[in-house]
Amino acid sequence: MSHELPAGAHIHLIAISGVGMASLAGLLHAQGYRVTGSDQHIYPPMSTYLERLRIPVLEGFSEEHLRERPDLVVIGNAMSRNNAEVEAALRMKIAYISFPQALGRFLIGSKRSVVIAGTHGKTTTTALMAWVLNKAGRDPSFFIGGIPIDFESGFRQGRGDWVALEGDEYDSAFFDKGPKFLHYRPEKVILTSLEFDHADIYRDLAHLKEAFRRLAELIPAAGTLLACNEYEGAKEVAAYARCPVMFYGEQEPADWQAKNVGVRDGGTLFEPCYRGKSEGAVTMRLIGRHNVSNALAVYALGRDLGIDATDLRAAMATFSGVRRRQEIKGTIGDITVIDDFAHHPTAVRETIGAVRSGYPGQRLWAIFEPRSNTSRRRIFQSEFSLALGDADRVVVAGVYQPERVPEGERLSPTAIVDEINRVRQDHRAVFIERADEIPNYVVREAKSGDVILVMSNGAFDGVQEKILKALEERPR
Repeated sequence: MSHELPAGAHIHLIAISGVGMASLAGLLHAQGYRVTGSDQHIYPPMSTYLERLRIPVLEGFSEEHLRERPDLVVIGNAMSRNNAEVEAALRMKIAYISFPQALGRFLIGSKRSVVIAGTHGKTTTTALMAWVLNKAGRDPSFFIGGIPIDFESGFRQGRGDWVALEGDEYDSAFFDKGPKFLHYRPEKVILTSLEFDHADIYRDLAHLKEAFRRLAELIPAAGTLLACNEYEGAKEVAAYARCPVMFYGEQEPADWQAKNVGVRDGGTLFEPCYRGKSEGAVTMRLIGRHNVSNALAVYALGRDLGIDATDLRAAMATFSGVRRRQEIKGTIGDITVIDDFAHHPTAVRETIGAVRSGYPGQRLWAIFEPRSNTSRRRIFQSEFSLALGDADRVVVAGVYQPERVPEGERLSPTAIVDEINRVRQDHRAVFIERADEIPNYVVREAKSGDVILVMSNGAFDGVQEKILKALEERPR
């Protein structure tokens, strides 16, 4: 595949430490390019990942970082025109592209792509799709917005025809306001869900559906769209596809359904049924209704790709999941700490439900940081109260970087806590603004058998590890 850059060419990534950009840096490094980057607020696991690859990361953003004049600059979507390094790249007339353009150019090329899109479940579903293709001997390429436990990193360049990608609906860059997934030349698409999100760039649900409609229209007539029938928006979008459409889930219409769902040995089993006919029981280590839905989608698309049912069952039984998705961080004194990326009220509700099903009868804590662009806004305030109220104990932290959201639009953590306590009347929820004060509260209140679920789409000041350390140091 020609990338129009000679081996050893210098590629510089502005805002390198995000999960996607760091993985892209690793991909480019593996292809033999000289890779550098810049960012601020760099934290594990991406900081340690880049260190391991010996990719230099310059602190902050500055014209000085471009002094060696790289051959190509990749500009992260968080960067705006007034960023000093971005302005310097434009002024110096250095060639530049966006992150999704780079994936289209350096990873996909002439390969055939499976794009996993939707409001929820993209990362786990993409990782499972990649694992299934790998175990079936297809030697896939993949790019995942997280670190899959079964692979060494979130990307791989295989020798096979297929590449599995997480198709993000967020915009690509300040110079490319279209969603990332429009750059991925989709042939097969799984649409896991469609709810309003990214309130910072989409006006409303109709505006968001417009983006997904463009994705559906991109699929060639010989491709496939597999859409979850539990979301009206997904069904509406599917009507614009020119390719065959299959539906999966608990509603109608349904080509694929999961029957006889059960929990066993800390995992889940279900029977994928095609138009009412069972294909036998699938077992997996993941828990929760949403993960059954994700696995059903991968199973159905696997069958569409001609993978044998026996091979699919074997692959799903051995899939370990993705870091920061219901990831058990540790157990101290019969108290378990779990880390999860949930930041939309639906994801919060489903994650709490999944963890509860995996730990029946145990007291469940939900510790939540409003950090994403949507969760920091008031738009889902009442939905967050309902979702978090399903836990037995709730801690809501302060809004991350509140100054970035106008006060009139900003989420109120105290209002969420007050609403939970008004409805539940058992004082189960508290507001603790500073993350560094949360571990002491948890250690003071936690009891043997408690399960502590921490939810944030960022570092959350390392509160998960700090809780474990405080539990370790607690007098027995």
